[in-house]
Amino acid sequence: MSLLLAPAVDVPTPRPPDVRGMLHARSVIPGRQRWDVEPVLRRPFLARLIENLLADDDAVTEARVSPVTGRLLVLHDPVVAPRDIALRVHVAVARALTYVEARLADDGASPAGATPRGRTGTGAHAPGGLPALARQHVRSKAVVKGGALATAVAVAACGTFCLKLLVSPLVSLGLAAAATTVVVRRSWRRLDGAPRTDRADDGAPRRRPLRTIIGRHRRQVGSATVLSVLAQLAELAMYALVPSIVLVLARGGSTTLTGLGLVGTATQLSALTGAAALACLTMAALTYRADVKWRRIGQAVEDDWRTRTYDHVQRLAPADLENERTSRVSAVLTEDVGQLGSFVGTHLHEVVQMATSFAVLVPVYLLLAPQIAWVAFAPVPLVTWLSFRFHRRAIADHGTSGEHRARLNARMAENLQAHTTIKSACTEEHESGRVAELSREYREVNRSTDRSAAAQTQVLRLSAWSTLVGTLLLGGRAVLRGQVSTAAFGPLIELPGNALAKLSRLGNVTDQYQRTLASLDRVRSLHELPQEADAENARRLPVRKVKGRIELRNVHFAYPGRPAALRGTSLTVGAGQTIGIVGTTGAGKTTIAKLLMGFRHPGRGRVLLDDVDVRSLALPDVRRTIGYVSQEPFLFDSTIADNIRYGTFGATDEQLVAAARTAGAHDFVTALPHGYDTLIGERGAALSGGQKQRIALARTVLRNPPVVILDEATSAVDNETEAAIQDALQVFGANRTLVVIAHRLSTVRGADRIYVLGTGGLVTEQGTHAELLARDGVYAGLWRLQAGRPVAV
Repeated sequence: MSLLLAPAVDVPTPRPPDVRGMLHARSVIPGRQRWDVEPVLRRPFLARLIENLLADDDAVTEARVSPVTGRLLVLHDPVVAPRDIALRVHVAVARALTYVEARLADDGASPAGATPRGRTGTGAHAPGGLPALARQHVRSKAVVKGGALATAVAVAACGTFCLKLLVSPLVSLGLAAAATTVVVRRSWRRLDGAPRTDRADDGAPRRRPLRTIIGRHRRQVGSATVLSVLAQLAELAMYALVPSIVLVLARGGSTTLTGLGLVGTATQLSALTGAAALACLTMAALTYRADVKWRRIGQAVEDDWRTRTYDHVQRLAPADLENERTSRVSAVLTEDVGQLGSFVGTHLHEVVQMATSFAVLVPVYLLLAPQIAWVAFAPVPLVTWLSFRFHRRAIADHGTSGEHRARLNARMAENLQAHTTIKSACTEEHESGRVAELSREYREVNRSTDRSAAAQTQVLRLSAWSTLVGTLLLGGRAVLRGQVSTAAFGPLIELPGNALAKLSRLGNVTDQYQRTLASLDRVRSLHELPQEADAENARRLPVRKVKGRIELRNVHFAYPGRPAALRGTSLTVGAGQTIGIVGTTGAGKTTIAKLLMGFRHPGRGRVLLDDVDVRSLALPDVRRTIGYVSQEPFLFDSTIADNIRYGTFGATDEQLVAAARTAGAHDFVTALPHGYDTLIGERGAALSGGQKQRIALARTVLRNPPVVILDEATSAVDNETEAAIQDALQVFGANRTLVVIAHRLSTVRGADRIYVLGTGGLVTEQGTHAELLARDGVYAGLWRLQAGRPVAV
């Protein structure tokens, strides 16, 4: 196992912690496992370390660990036994915890490459024995400590000269930019969201994901960006004018404005007030237009992606879609596509405003008051760090709160559904106590979340206001010394606070960008699934010319990762004949239907329709030729008439009723209050199993195809209804090929030929009902078992 590392010879290795009580399996299915891993909560480094350990295992294709919810998702080779993967998960968590605990114990250990005290360099705790993430963490920690110490020593050594150098405009700007870059890069890696997905499957970097997301709306994004920039400039102008008005009042006028021809304090006050009012109105109008514009673009982007993705999914081969979880595909079409539109419609607007604020702040300070520019630049790295830190904490708090809320809601919903059971067991007080306890836990968690949110707001506000205080103090002294003019000082007072307020959203914007990249990757993965395509030079198959002869010739087929379902299966159905296919569960009966419909293709052998290989035919023509009714038919949330007409939308009411009569559905439909206009709910929830089967059968009868496959299509109806349907199908099946798959032998009793399938789809017996009974084999035994009487021909 690649996760296991041999300890050094003759050197005792610390015993790994017992993690059995810390891990709880949420779901285990072939190829996918979900776990609750308590130790990783609010520990992003530990989460990433576990991800890297599992990624080193050849059997694991992907591992995702969330330090917010404490959950682990492992995607692995379905061939590997789930118990094997579970063991590897336990080993990875144990190794990661051992390493982290060792680092805590050896907090003063040497930098990368050195060995922790008392240990060898080949043990489980050595940096060289862990993934690159751990080694990088050790190196970066040492570098940060060393860099901080070196900076402190250097500043102490050079004294006043260094302080003057640090507060010089270009140096302070460079240091603030460098520190901010470091904070953003480190926080980028630690933010939860989904893992970085800016690389394609072949390892090549994906180019310009934003351009890919925006697509054909780049021109609209350009106009929205212009509106956002103008709106932010108007807002900055308003913040610059207000302090200038105060200074004009305090000094009794402005020489700068006098030089511009505005003489007198009242005139200057009116001009500045009017300019501020105009800036305010302009800001409101432009911000409104920008908001509306961005939201429309976001909706358009979401609509484009959803439409294109759904169209692609509709064109996937059934085999490929079956390999994808329906819930996952649905999540991509809703949540992931929605994330793309949300980021464009909301967060790009914030990014533009943020960038505009700093694009104005930096040159204005450097031009008007370079002596105090460092006051505006110094808090930027701190506010950036706080933004990321508080955002991570908020995600964790809300994740924990959401877990408790979900538990409370689930318990209440379950109790409402189990109301009769609770009443019959007289456990009302017990359930009320459980709900009250869960409610108290939820309340306590929310209190902690509220305190954290309040602290976040006030700390960020304090950082912004500290800049205002520093600007007033140092800028005021500069004005008194004559280094900065009053006219230049006024507009500078509010600008840093405005920019830092925008910067406080950086953590959330960055997190949303990472989530958007992850969503884009999942959408792209869905688009990369191949669409179903006809064979090259596929032959057309006009329905009116189909005779209906079917043949399976030495067919071999196996589902991925499973034993062969069909091994050398051969059978023939003459044109216009009715055949029955019976056999044990897993004998490949439904697989034969899928092969005939072109949903799957054999690994070896041939499936022929009118002596032509199905693979060489146009698939839409094949499926128009063959009507298929499954054991569990799908009905749409609409009326009965709409469900019967589905696929034959132009059918008249008379044709619809005739099809329903043939399928044995007319009587129960007309007994309903609204008849054929009755709404049946999602998946036909308002109907019984037998009624749904008859509606689906009527749908196929209405299509009038030359070949019909009935796969347990009457398994849920009673014997009397089945007999009526059989009589109707005899009339409907005249000059039509019918393939009837059934467990109930009475369903196939009148077939022209019956095939009995064994394991692997091998035909063990064939013949008419009477011939098979006379043979006294497998079929006869099944008949006696179902009929409850001796064989009687």
